[in-house]
Amino acid sequence: MAVVSEDVIREGLKEVIDPELGVNIVDLGLIYEVNTSEEENVDIKMTLTFPGCPAGPYIIAQVHQVVEDLEGVAEVDVEIVWDPPWSPEMMSEEIRMEYGYM
Repeated sequence: MAVVSEDVIREGLKEVIDPELGVNIVDLGLIYEVNTSEEENVDIKMTLTFPGCPAGPYIIAQVHQVVEDLEGVAEVDVEIVWDPPWSPEMMSEEIRMEYGYM
């Protein structure tokens, strides 16, 4: 079976919506790194908008569910990192414009 690509994973992750902001986590800039292996394992480094985010456990569970459902994925590991800290500048240009950060 072919290893799933980073682009396919990122596109799938657009289904995960931050419930407080109503924006997907890719366009929010929360996904820092996606790595795949020949063994069909996916490692994701991501952040949250702030430490202690009450939606954090929900978002992480959704990331696991969406990526595990992709063809060519055997196992998913999600690591929450705080460096660099998230800021509105990490959002896609479209979302920054929508929220008035441009």
